[in-house]
Amino acid sequence: MQKSIVLTLLLTFTVYSYSQNKPAYKLFNSKGHKISYKKVIKKMKRADIVLFGELHNNPIVHWLQYELTKDIAVGQDLVLGSEMLEADNQKALNDYLEGAVNQQALDTLARLSKNYQTDYKPLVDLAKNHKIPFIATNIPRRFAKKVFRTGLESLDSLSMEEKSWMAPLPLKYDASLSQYVKMKAMMGGHGGDNLPKAQACKDATMAYFILKNKGNSLFIHYNGAYHSDYHEGIYWYLKQANPQLKILTITVEEQASIKKFNKEIKGKADVIIVTPTSMTKTY
Repeated sequence: MQKSIVLTLLLTFTVYSYSQNKPAYKLFNSKGHKISYKKVIKKMKRADIVLFGELHNNPIVHWLQYELTKDIAVGQDLVLGSEMLEADNQKALNDYLEGAVNQQALDTLARLSKNYQTDYKPLVDLAKNHKIPFIATNIPRRFAKKVFRTGLESLDSLSMEEKSWMAPLPLKYDASLSQYVKMKAMMGGHGGDNLPKAQACKDATMAYFILKNKGNSLFIHYNGAYHSDYHEGIYWYLKQANPQLKILTITVEEQASIKKFNKEIKGKADVIIVTPTSMTKTY
């Protein structure tokens, strides 16, 4: 009887403790099995390139980007890069990394996202403090808008300098890739193929600058999850250029409850960060 009472109390305490536990995130592999933070570190170190997909306003994924990068930076040759910085701002970014200009000057010289201070500056400053190259990988947004309005052919009219801020022309484009098909469907066909083509010119450019600057280092790239989910987008362009590359993809998924893994997202990435939908946003 006494043992039964003790067991009941232990079970009650365990259930109560679990119900009071509010984890901010959980980590899973592509099959939906829980994995540890340490395991993610090991996976990243074994890769040539890490495509770290994010939801731009999710604070947990930005925090994990910083923490994982900081922990890997010790004793590891790194190059960092981000979708949120555009290639024509590379000189201003380099000047900041080298200490030639301060943050106020960078704010003036570069087009920084509205959440740069909270979500990307910590990564850029980490690179600055550890003397790690940081690459502005994205095509200037005005060029992507140009593609959306008038198609990929419109890029032919750019100047030689402008073309240096993007992947070489002509750009490969596979309209059958599922992410581009979904994107076109989400718009209900409005804009025809130009919306996924605008996405493709971003994907191709980010892949191009990753490969151009990688050298023999591990390249960690921070991008919107849609740009690398299901091993498409940037991943597809990288593999087109070099099929032998070892690329690790990371994504984030928001769920009402993170106790169980949503089986519908199996295979979305090699590492899946699950956070609660109730998580506060950065904007």
